[in-house]
Amino acid sequence: MQKVRVLIVDDSALVRKVLSTMLESDPGIEVVGTAADPLIAREKIKQLNPDVLTLDVEMPRMDGITFLDNLMRLRPMPVVMVSTLTERGADVTLRALELGAVDFFTKPAADLANTFMEHAPEICAKVRLAAGAKPRERSAVVRLDAAKLDVAPRLSADAVLPRAQSPGTRGGTRIIAIGASTGGTEAIRVVLEAMPPTAPPIVITQHIPAAFSGPFAARMDGCSAMRVCEARDGQPIQPGHAYIAPGSQHLLVMWDGARHVCRLHDGPPVNRHKPAVDVLFRSMAASVGAATVACLLTGMGDDGARGLGELKEIGAHTLVQDEASSVVWGMPGAAWKAGAASEMLPLDAIAARLLALAHTPVSVAARVGA
Repeated sequence: MQKVRVLIVDDSALVRKVLSTMLESDPGIEVVGTAADPLIAREKIKQLNPDVLTLDVEMPRMDGITFLDNLMRLRPMPVVMVSTLTERGADVTLRALELGAVDFFTKPAADLANTFMEHAPEICAKVRLAAGAKPRERSAVVRLDAAKLDVAPRLSADAVLPRAQSPGTRGGTRIIAIGASTGGTEAIRVVLEAMPPTAPPIVITQHIPAAFSGPFAARMDGCSAMRVCEARDGQPIQPGHAYIAPGSQHLLVMWDGARHVCRLHDGPPVNRHKPAVDVLFRSMAASVGAATVACLLTGMGDDGARGLGELKEIGAHTLVQDEASSVVWGMPGAAWKAGAASEMLPLDAIAARLLALAHTPVSVAARVGA
C-alpha cells in the first residue's frame, strides 16, 4: 500500500514533533517534512511534493489563511487545517474550508501530547481521507473502511431516544432535516444559500466542535435569506428559520402540545458523535413523522444512515447527496446502499428538490397522532 505523504506546517516545534510522531504511528502515513512557517513550507512543497498538508491557522510571516488562498490559486492540494478552540480559531477555520481546505482538527490548549494521541485514530483518518480529495475537482470520491476507526464503544440512538412505537405527523407541517459531516460546512452553505426567506423550517446536525457551531451558524446566517441560528433548548421551530445543533449537544425535534420545538440533549455520543444525525432523524420520526423531508450530505462514517431508513419506513421523503459531488461519500453512501434513501442527487440540485418535496401536501393518512 502506498503511504500518504504529509508535510506539517506549524510554528510550534512541539506541535511539529507531536504531530509527526502521531501521524507516523499510522502505517499508511509518512511524514516527509515539517516547516515552521508558510514561506519555508512553500519551498518544501516544491522539493517534497507531499500528498497532504497540515496547516496551522496562526503563524508568523504569513498567516495560514493567506497562504492557503495563495496555495489554492497557484498549486491546489489537499489541506487539513490545525485550529485552536477559540472564537477566532473557529471563524478562521470556517474561512479555510470555504477556500478549499478538506477538513480540520483542533489543537488542544493543554497536555498537547496526550490529547493528540487520544484522538490519533480520528486525526490520521482525516489525513488519509484528505489524500483522496482534489481541491479543484470536488467530485473526487473518498472512501474509508469504517471498521478502522473503531476506537471506542459505539452507541446507537437508543442511548438517547428510544424508537417511537407509533410515529406520526403532528401539526401537519413539513420540516426539513439535514445531516452532514466531513465537507458538510460547505455543502450546507450551498443548500442554505439557495433557500428563500419563506422556506419551510430546517433543522441541521453537522459534526462540529462546540466552539465552532456558533460561528458556523452566524456565517450561514450571513449567506442565507433564511434566519440561521444555533439551536436553543425549547426554541419554537418556525418557517423561514434554520436551526443548527450546538457542537456539544444532540438536537432533537419535539412536539410540546401546540408546536414543534428544538430540544437539546446532553446524552452520550451516538455513532461516536455528539451531536449525532441519527438522534435528530429519530426524533423527527417520532414528532414530525411522514411530514419530514430528510437529507444526508457528505460525511465520513455512517451516522444518519439508520435514522434515514427509519424515516423512509414511515413514509417520509429521504434523499442523499450523490457520490460525485461529495467530499466523502461515507454517510450518504451507507444510507444509499442500505436502501434508506428514495433519491440521490448532486449537491447543486438538492435545495430545489427539498423545497419541492416540502411544498407537497401531507396526506391525511400520515397525520396519525395529529
